[in-house]
Amino acid sequence: MLLLNAYQNAYVTRNRDKAVAMLRERHGLEEFIFFEPDIEVRTPQGVGQSKTRVALGWAGNLQIELIEPVSGLVDLYRPYLPADDQSLGFHHIAIRVDDWGTFTEEVARAKYPVAYASGLEGLEFVYLDARDTLGHYVEYMWATPQWWKVLGYPGA
Repeated sequence: MLLLNAYQNAYVTRNRDKAVAMLRERHGLEEFIFFEPDIEVRTPQGVGQSKTRVALGWAGNLQIELIEPVSGLVDLYRPYLPADDQSLGFHHIAIRVDDWGTFTEEVARAKYPVAYASGLEGLEFVYLDARDTLGHYVEYMWATPQWWKVLGYPGA
């Protein structure tokens, strides 16, 4: 499995806003991008909507993603939710993909289990299930330069 170009650690939380406040207070992360995607996703359980509340912050070259599952196909997040509404549960790392076509061919040949996949115009992502070897999911994301800029990617 490709592990080059990692740029993100992602955490799930029961309350995105309280988690952001905690990261600001305890870890000095100040700037966040907020959004609430309600997107169609493909999972082993089928195709359907997934609604989450997300915050993205940067600690140098490492993006911290906070995900609050809201409704729909969000079951892959639930086992990692902490007991309280401020703490974080580690969920996945994310890898930047520069050539989505080559990447998807490699995934198909290697038969990596896909846990969650979606995209928007100019952005594609997939979570591969690496829990048997790494203990967590690995997200792979391809985006246009415009999307990388919106996401705050350093140097974009």
